[in-house]
Amino acid sequence: MNADEVFSKANYLLRKKRYAQWHRLQSKLQILRSQVGFTESGSSRPKACLGCLNYHGVSYGTSKESRHLLVCAMHPYGWQSPSPCPDRQLTKPS
Repeated sequence: MNADEVFSKANYLLRKKRYAQWHRLQSKLQILRSQVGFTESGSSRPKACLGCLNYHGVSYGTSKESRHLLVCAMHPYGWQSPSPCPDRQLTKPS
């Protein structure tokens, strides 16, 4: 096994562990929401981005205070106009 393979495997295992932790937290949050009476969590997507293939929705930054949400490549802060987004590409039904 060369160094690249070792690094790739270690990276994969760390990502897998982190995803399991995130999933466990989401499950706990859903249980708490249902106990309090909130069965549905609201979508964090802007209304103009619902169903769009271009939606990215990941926050970047090193600390909570410096994070910025990247909505999509065409409109980094989201579509701000009341008219429909001209770059919207709808997801195909599966």
